[in-house]
Amino acid sequence: MERPSEGLEERLREVDSYLGFLRSIEKATMSGPPRLVGSAEPITAEQQRILYSSVYLQLYSAVEAAITRCLDFVTIATLNHRKPKPGELSERLKRVWVQEIARTHVDLTPANRLNSAISLCNHLVEQLPVSSFKISKGAGNWDDTEIEEITKRIGCTLAVPQDAFKAAKRPFRNDKNALGLIKALRNQLAHGEISFAQCSEGVTVEELERLANLTAEYLKGVAASFEAYVAAEGFMHKPDADPAPEPEGMAA
Repeated sequence: MERPSEGLEERLREVDSYLGFLRSIEKATMSGPPRLVGSAEPITAEQQRILYSSVYLQLYSAVEAAITRCLDFVTIATLNHRKPKPGELSERLKRVWVQEIARTHVDLTPANRLNSAISLCNHLVEQLPVSSFKISKGAGNWDDTEIEEITKRIGCTLAVPQDAFKAAKRPFRNDKNALGLIKALRNQLAHGEISFAQCSEGVTVEELERLANLTAEYLKGVAASFEAYVAAEGFMHKPDADPAPEPEGMAA
């Protein structure tokens, strides 16, 4: 399975390629209304804003894809290879595994709740190794806060370079930082609260490039953190280094 950083680079290249297309359109506007090759019809200002708005969707997709790959990298590429017993897992990941196999974060009927409990019981009694499982991502809606919460939940140390971390946290627009703005605009578009033309009104390609760069540098740090976690077998129980579990129940 490819490393999270490899999949991320592919997504980021797609965003950069699209930004290159937008740069050519913006440059063409200096000489009048831009036109597509072979077309007599100019690209209108509204159409240009619609094209710009697509960057927010691409960036949100890159964020969500990065987190999905990171979590899958932990559960599939590593746990399947190492095949630890439940008791050998770190305290944090053990709680995540129990939550997933016993489905404690899902509303169940009494019968299904019993079935999940029996499944967990059988797994422990038979001393089966932990195989791949999905770490619940909850409702999604990814931004830097949610990303940091999921890393804390599994005991992964988030080691985004300080400059990239501070830049990602800095207000970008409307008192929101880079990932917070991307999430907010993506949700507003998805729920029909704003149109695509409204979404990027007054926005320049330079601003979109800065937003993409801030997001890219932060996500690269996230991917590198997960890869380091796996390389160090952070999912395994280490008495001297295992972080204490949260006192309250885990979030869905």
